[in-house]
Amino acid sequence: MPRKTDLSAQAQNTSPDYIGLVEFLIEPFLDNSDSLHVDCEELNQKKRVWLRVAFDSTEKGKVFGRGGRNIQAIRTVLNTAATIVGQSVYLEIYNSDNGLKANPLSTQKQKPIASKKPKISKNQNSRSRFRRSRKPNEY
Repeated sequence: MPRKTDLSAQAQNTSPDYIGLVEFLIEPFLDNSDSLHVDCEELNQKKRVWLRVAFDSTEKGKVFGRGGRNIQAIRTVLNTAATIVGQSVYLEIYNSDNGLKANPLSTQKQKPIASKKPKISKNQNSRSRFRRSRKPNEY
């Protein structure tokens, strides 16, 4: 009978390779993978991890994706890996042209964005807008 191993206990002792994970997730979006630079800094007894990523500003659209979907997916993967080991991850993205000392392109908080429902005026019923006003025998 195979022994069961406690993965959570093993995960608490090791920290994920954040640099390798970021490179693995971002490189497919880049035409020039040499422009990718990743810096990792662990703070507060390795409870918080700051990842700083720099690449060519011309590649920004591909990495961020439509509506920021790609970068949000990358943040989700990083947050999941960090949560397993009891850490929190912050991802900042910079222009490679100016180096890591430039202002970040993205300082978005990693909380999910709540979707807003469209407003319907009180006078309009959603069904009445789509009904046609004709008599049944009008064909």
